[in-house]
Amino acid sequence: MDLTGKLAEAFSTQVTLELTAATVYRQLAVEMDVMSLPGIAGWFRAQAGEEIVHAEKFITHMTDRSAHPKIGEQPAPEVNVKNVADAFAASLAHEQKVSEAIRELYRLAQTEGDIDSLPLLHWFIDEQIEEEATVSEILDRVKLIGNDGSGLLRLDAELGSRSSGD
Repeated sequence: MDLTGKLAEAFSTQVTLELTAATVYRQLAVEMDVMSLPGIAGWFRAQAGEEIVHAEKFITHMTDRSAHPKIGEQPAPEVNVKNVADAFAASLAHEQKVSEAIRELYRLAQTEGDIDSLPLLHWFIDEQIEEEATVSEILDRVKLIGNDGSGLLRLDAELGSRSSGD
């Protein structure tokens, strides 16, 4: 079944949102580099890479179904980070935005009767639950650490140990 109409347009919009998320994560990595937290910066860079993989999943789904993905304009990331907690709060807010966009795609696929999109969207729903939980846990830990430098350095080392496949 070809992917056409409103759903194809919505999938293209999602591709753009995933690539925008990659840019946001890359900017958050820059902010952490500036704060001399290379481990946390690396974690954000890995997240940026993951968002590009997500965009590719949508692109592949579309092209496999004879749709023509179009990447839309991406605004410069508006990241106002004064500390690590701000960075993870921004990350969580962006993940919540992506989660809602995925839910909207799912609703649209149901309305359009496009059952071929549902397995992909189920995968993304599960992925977003995991992403939000991970970022929420890190944010909670950052809040617990507060201004404790040794705690922050320990978290930096821990997040820096993430492999690119995590």
